[in-house]
This record gives sequence, C-alpha cells and structure tokens, in this order.
Amino acid sequence: MAIALVACSGGREKSTTRYQPPAIPEVKCSIDPRRLGEVEKIRDFGNGRGCGVRNAWRVYSLQGVKMSQPVVLNCAMVNAFATWIANTMQPAAEDRFGEAVTSLDVPSAYACRPRNNVRGAKLSEHGHGNAVDVSVFRLQSGRKVEVEQGWFGSRKERRFLASVREDACGLFKTVLGPGSDRYHKNHLHFDLQRHRNGGSYCR
Repeated sequence: MAIALVACSGGREKSTTRYQPPAIPEVKCSIDPRRLGEVEKIRDFGNGRGCGVRNAWRVYSLQGVKMSQPVVLNCAMVNAFATWIANTMQPAAEDRFGEAVTSLDVPSAYACRPRNNVRGAKLSEHGHGNAVDVSVFRLQSGRKVEVEQGWFGSRKERRFLASVREDACGLFKTVLGPGSDRYHKNHLHFDLQRHRNGGSYCR
C-alpha cells in the first residue's frame, strides 16, 4: 500500500514549509519613558509580515524637546533617544549656538518598509520602532539647522551636526547621515540594530 501511494505521487513528497516572517523582537528598557517626556503607552502590535512593535510608545516630546509629529518607538529606542537629546544634542547646541534646541523635525520613526525603501531589501529597523530620523533642529531663537543644508553650511552648523552625529555612535548601534549613501543625505538616522560583532556601524 505504501509503495502504491509513493508511485501515485510520482515518488516526491510535497513540501509543507511556509514562509515565516521575522519575529518581532522583545524589548526591554531601564527607564520608564513617562519619566523622560510626554509619551503615551500604546498596545503592542504586529501586521503578520514581520513589522510591529513590542513595548510600544507614542512620543510627543522628550527632555522638553518637541517632536514635529507624534512618533511610535519601542521602549529601548525611547530611552536611547532621550539620552542622546539630553547628553549629546543639547550640550552641543549650547556650545555652538549658545541656546537650546526646542524641537526636532522627525520625518520617520515606526514605518513598515524595507531598508531605504528598496524593494526586496531586508526589513528596516523602522519596522520595529527601533529607529528614528532627524532632519531639522529648531532652536529657541527660531533658528533652524537643517541636516542637508547645514552639513555644508556655516562653521557652527557643520561642527554641531558633526558632533551630534559622531557622539551618537555607541549609544546607537547604527548612525548614518550625509556622505554615508544617497539615502541619508538629508537626515541623521539612528537605530539600535544588533550587529554580529556586537559593535556599532557609523558612517
């Protein structure tokens, strides 16, 4: 009977393997985001295709700095972003401009898309709320420091942008911006992707 069944199927077994989307990583953080700014805990979510956020928060401001739009990040990213704002960005702004940053233009945080929006590429860290992009720093005086223009702008702007980018390396696991590739010429990208060597990738 077994032989007959094999013969009927042509001697080949049908594969039952189905595509399994990447798992949404578990996220832990050391500080409750409610201690860091105006934030809202939201329900964890996933779309069944690998995108989604564990320990998800909607962020309106951090360390007194407003976001240009509410952004969704995971808890660890909220912690890291708040630390960078307080310990790196604000001291650099005070040093270079003599005033603080009051708001940030954030074009992207959570977004379900492949890396650099390239079809067929791996899922972006944005797909797990594990990344944030900053394109403009707005100061108390109303002055704007835009990443794309400021990178080749005044000496103060160049030094400020170089400082906040360079000093982010280590706190974040990936740091990209102008000069790294054509996809990051107009913003700074920060994420917490785990690299195989355990280090950071900064360009």
